[in-house]
Amino acid sequence: MPTSSNPIPAGARHAGPHPGIVAAVFTVLFNTGLYFVVSFSAGKPHFPGPAESADVITTYFRANASAVLLCAFFQFGASIPLGIFTATVVSRLQFLGVRAAGPYIALFGGLATAFHMAVTSSILWVMAYPGIAQDRAALRALYYLMFAIGGVGFSVPMGLLMAGVSVSAGFMKLLPKWIVVLGLVLAVVGELSWLNMVFPAALFLIPLTRFPGFVWLIAVGFMLPKTAARTLPATAA
Repeated sequence: MPTSSNPIPAGARHAGPHPGIVAAVFTVLFNTGLYFVVSFSAGKPHFPGPAESADVITTYFRANASAVLLCAFFQFGASIPLGIFTATVVSRLQFLGVRAAGPYIALFGGLATAFHMAVTSSILWVMAYPGIAQDRAALRALYYLMFAIGGVGFSVPMGLLMAGVSVSAGFMKLLPKWIVVLGLVLAVVGELSWLNMVFPAALFLIPLTRFPGFVWLIAVGFMLPKTAARTLPATAA
């Protein structure tokens, strides 16, 4: 990534969107989408998990196409602020003097997560399309593809985003220790969620990465310094 040939003086401010606000927008959009498919009462149908029978899965999508469509709409929208957050945080880390692989690992992880969210939401949209739920074989294939991309396809690259930012910010003392430690713990959980592909009992690692991750993203966005504390030397493009 090209960098300026001019030194960055102490007190200079990083230009870009506020990552804390962007992370909050991502969190609101993501959870708004979940609201339409997650059951909060005994009378509301719940989104089926991968251990559910084929009959339960097909029945849910046939009866709740509108809720699935709204979930897909909001979660596709959530993928955009996640990508913007990733680009902004990586740019800020480099602005603050991080010259290591960490920001690039974070960039790969964050953009992969955002891309997988967009793909998952698109598959959900297809599943909500009239007539698709009536084709039982096609619906099941789409369901498991959606679950794979939106499950470990979310948590594993999200762990890389957390690891890249946490290690970089930890070495440079750019974030409070609790945020760095939380990010590293969640990063390990995210990478371990890969086990879900062969051990179904490891499913819990995916939400354990995702939901505390919202807190971590917002905390990083608001706590990562915007102003250079010292003059940084010029670097070549």
